[in-house]
Amino acid sequence: MTSRYDLIVFDWDGTLMNSERRIVTCMQRAAEDVGLPLPDQAAASDVIGLGLDDALARLFPEADDDALDAVVAAYRRHWLGNEVESATMFDGATEVVERLHAGGHLLAIATGKSRRGLDVALGQSGLGALFHATRCADETFSKPHPQMLEEILTDLDTAPARAVVVGDTEYDMQMAANAGVAAVGMAHGVHSPERLLANGALFCFANLFELSEWLHDLR
Repeated sequence: MTSRYDLIVFDWDGTLMNSERRIVTCMQRAAEDVGLPLPDQAAASDVIGLGLDDALARLFPEADDDALDAVVAAYRRHWLGNEVESATMFDGATEVVERLHAGGHLLAIATGKSRRGLDVALGQSGLGALFHATRCADETFSKPHPQMLEEILTDLDTAPARAVVVGDTEYDMQMAANAGVAAVGMAHGVHSPERLLANGALFCFANLFELSEWLHDLR
């Protein structure tokens, strides 16, 4: 395969899965369970992409350690339960991942989700077998720290210049920059294209089909 990028590293929530509404609802219900102030849509959306502990600590700066532990546990109950409407894959997610895999790209996921949460999502999506490596925020430092991306590069024996990160938040863009890796943004996620570009995205795509066409044109 001749391509500028051998390895495509995807974020999950907001990039491949349209999960913003579900995540925000789970955060709000968890806050209500624990007696913390109810975050609004904008505040809850803004921290999506960070590891859960970091996201909730930023969302509830007034909470002590016990309250944070309780809200993390409550969030996980809601996320892994069935009472909140399920998230769905973005249009093109399955087709694009399958196409990239068939074309010989190495594929990976670097996500703020927990390992348990990602494994559930991969199983439900049917895409798990197509990814060559995955890293979660409960296994490494949270984004924007570069550890999860650096570990993926090492595991897949890929130089930073031969990889590109695809994400929907500034934390994805910052992680990539911290690891010396190029990044592109998805405008259908939680942070605006302007914010993604300001944090180092080469381009922002409206949908995953546009991303696929761009990668194909690099051949």
